Amino acid sequence: MKPHVRDILYMEPAALAARLRNEKNLTLLESVMRHEHLGRYSFLACNPAQTLKNATLDEIRTCLESHRFETLSGLPPFQGGLAGYFSYEFSLKTAAYPALCPDSILHRYDTLISFDHLQEKAWIVSSSEPEADALENLLKRKVSPTGSCVIENWQSNFSRTTYEQAVQKTIDYILAGDIFQANITQCFSAAIPASFDAFAFYRQLRDMNPATFAAYLDYADVQIVSSSPERLIEVENRVAEARPIKGTRKRDGDEIRDAELMVELQASRKDRAENVMIVDLLRNDLSRISKPGTVKVPVLCGLETYANVHHLVSVVQGDLKDGVDLVDVLDAVFPGGSITGAPKIRAMEIISELEQQSRGVYCGAIGYLGFNGACDLNIAIRTALFSKHKAYVSGGGGITARSNPAAEYDESLTKIKRLMEAFAP
Repeated sequence: MKPHVRDILYMEPAALAARLRNEKNLTLLESVMRHEHLGRYSFLACNPAQTLKNATLDEIRTCLESHRFETLSGLPPFQGGLAGYFSYEFSLKTAAYPALCPDSILHRYDTLISFDHLQEKAWIVSSSEPEADALENLLKRKVSPTGSCVIENWQSNFSRTTYEQAVQKTIDYILAGDIFQANITQCFSAAIPASFDAFAFYRQLRDMNPATFAAYLDYADVQIVSSSPERLIEVENRVAEARPIKGTRKRDGDEIRDAELMVELQASRKDRAENVMIVDLLRNDLSRISKPGTVKVPVLCGLETYANVHHLVSVVQGDLKDGVDLVDVLDAVFPGGSITGAPKIRAMEIISELEQQSRGVYCGAIGYLGFNGACDLNIAIRTALFSKHKAYVSGGGGITARSNPAAEYDESLTKIKRLMEAFAP
């Protein structure tokens, strides 16, 4: 299958998404924080040809292989394929706690809109001219009014005391030699009022907290809003890249103090050690699917600045072995080491023991797997889930032997500050 390509007027992806709100299974993968490499592309699709819910790896592979085609040059990398989410529990053999949402929902989009923000161009990419015509006609609709962004009366599954106790228990496991690090999070939940509009919330959040790997998914019973700064894995031209985040400082309104916090973060032994541990884990994950000698770390503990926080971010890359496909890549790296810990399996066991509930889409992944062998998946942090009449927002951090329980509790709130502000009246 060779896709048909049609130029359309370039505009903000969220503005076009507003015209498609009433269509089925709307998926918006948006680079709101523009960046020459990380924030260059966005993608928008609806009315999928096929839906895979709680799919196995084999079912995902069969779908991708049966529609495979070569990449069209000169276009953004996603040119048709599967898009949606994987929950944190996707890779678990048995769930210890009730699911907050399906383990995965992926839609097969044969027609989509792609955006290149660097060139300020947009295209409809489609398997057929009639489908391209139909999508272009939908884009002529008027935008319907949006509802309320407000959700109040949030409740956490931890108190400050019990969260700090969970952090201390994690430190005890580390000192006992069980693990080197684990990511412990708290989950806030609240009832969704009848007036709430998840798309209105997405637009408010994207303005308040622009992110490179943002997303809005409207899948009827499940809606997801993400403002993630973190990439789980990208594959382009047979090169896999992970970008783990470890190390955070809250931004300050005073420029001098903000600059001091940046220097403090870069000099922090605790934060750098946390980052390096996860880099080692990801080097191991990628080595399983990469050609010998090709795994490298072009950036170690680089500083990145966002609306509310500074982060230490590393980059790990590897050239894929012959015969390795996107499902092999997903299987090797999911869930991301930065939101589990090291060693990964034991860290996940401790997470389950201490958090005492499912994470849902939080710490899972959102993005696409392309028929052309390209993929890009975020790590679903700074992410809100709306499911079964409840809203969920989670935040946490990596715990090491040097962690301070009170500081870790405060950091978990810093991570979700902008999300909670976007829900406020």
